[in-house]
Amino acid sequence: MSPSNLEILAYEESALGPLCLRRRELLSAPGTVVTEVTLNHEFLMSSYNTTSERALAGVALEMHEGPELEVLIGGLGLGYTAHAALSSPRVARVEVVEFLPQVIEWLEHDLVPLSQELKADGRFETVAGDIYLRLASPPRKTFDLILIDVDHAPDDQLNDENDFFYTEEGLRRAMGHLAPGGLLGVWSYAENSPFAEALRAVFQEVRIVPVAFLNELVDEESTDWLFFAR
Repeated sequence: MSPSNLEILAYEESALGPLCLRRRELLSAPGTVVTEVTLNHEFLMSSYNTTSERALAGVALEMHEGPELEVLIGGLGLGYTAHAALSSPRVARVEVVEFLPQVIEWLEHDLVPLSQELKADGRFETVAGDIYLRLASPPRKTFDLILIDVDHAPDDQLNDENDFFYTEEGLRRAMGHLAPGGLLGVWSYAENSPFAEALRAVFQEVRIVPVAFLNELVDEESTDWLFFAR
């Protein structure tokens, strides 16, 4: 760790702007080292608190009791949703679609905390691509769980082209990729009523789960939101 407590692991241009992977020791908690990602010089994600990312997979697994589950995840990030899905012996395969090839390279070069564990699991696979484009296209196969953690929120997207997914027609097309009884799960940092209404117009069952956690860095409670539809 550098004297400034900050180590830049990767800094490169991406299709969405400057992308940075960094590692730092928290000044407020000496000895605690976190890995963080910024995009366009704005904070994107961190290994510091991954409660809601893990819950995206955990709640979906609680809602779907079937065996030999096929899981499709949109957005690799730091790998915590995929890792949570793979923790279940009922999961047969996890395919992760990641838009930014640089993020996949970080995993391949062991730059993120869960790299070795994920790569060692034969059920895990990463694919470079656009999850939204894939879900808008006719399905090549179906999945029991489709979990999306790409945008900040349905109305705060990393790419304006993602907007179609959050519409009723976009959700109908995404539903075609689900096996019978399958679940769609979407992560958001904010509650979003229009998206919830779109889900209810398309799916038979919709569940919205708030995930509250204490952000010790600012000493306040934060809440992320998980949308599930069957």
